[in-house]
Amino acid sequence: MVVGGFLVTFVAIMGREMVFRFKQFAVKNDLTAMKVGTDGVLLGAWCPVDGARRVLDVGTGCGVIALMVAQRNATAVIDSIDIDSDAIGEAEYNFANSPWGERLTARHEDFNCLEGSERYDLIISNPPYFTNGVLPTGDARTMARHTGSLSYSQLIEGAARLLTDDGSLALISPTDAEGLIIEAAAFASLPVRRLTRVIPTEGAEPKRTLWQLTRRAIPYREEEITIASRDGSFTSEYIALTGAFYLKM
Repeated sequence: MVVGGFLVTFVAIMGREMVFRFKQFAVKNDLTAMKVGTDGVLLGAWCPVDGARRVLDVGTGCGVIALMVAQRNATAVIDSIDIDSDAIGEAEYNFANSPWGERLTARHEDFNCLEGSERYDLIISNPPYFTNGVLPTGDARTMARHTGSLSYSQLIEGAARLLTDDGSLALISPTDAEGLIIEAAAFASLPVRRLTRVIPTEGAEPKRTLWQLTRRAIPYREEEITIASRDGSFTSEYIALTGAFYLKM
């Protein structure tokens, strides 16, 4: 199945509910504004989870990224927040029906208003990416995708405040947002340490960029990953990254 130019996983319809089935969990996402898609799966499979004890998923939607992190890290405690109450309701349902429910929480909360002494080893976000300055009206999915609700600079500055000294922010963006993110990272003193450009089909231009920002002194890495070959089949590198999750891979 293709959504927004990207291949996404198998969809099952149970009654009137839309359910995405992965190898170790299922995700109900018929109410949340943002549905399961390749952006979230890429980020959940790619983000650095080793050694992370506390994780924050910003804009969790139905909770798919948080669930992927829980599968990859057997001990991490994961807080998930979203400004969409329907999304939080579905995330709570999905967490409770997963093997890792005791380590996952979902809260109806705005990242821009987040306060407290809690520090995180990893903050992950599939953030809004519309930046045209025209606020959408009447469409929850469009509103969820507009940077008026959370700009890149707000996300990066907030992460710099909430991360542990060695913690990382991992996010995904359109490639045309790279300048904005590099500038915001420099302003927040949260350096870009790893950057992976995502090519949807062999021979095409990159459409997305995966980012790791951290104050930890690790070697800078810049990479590319291609999702599909010209014949439409998954590439070996995409299978290696996401094969632990997709049913048909």
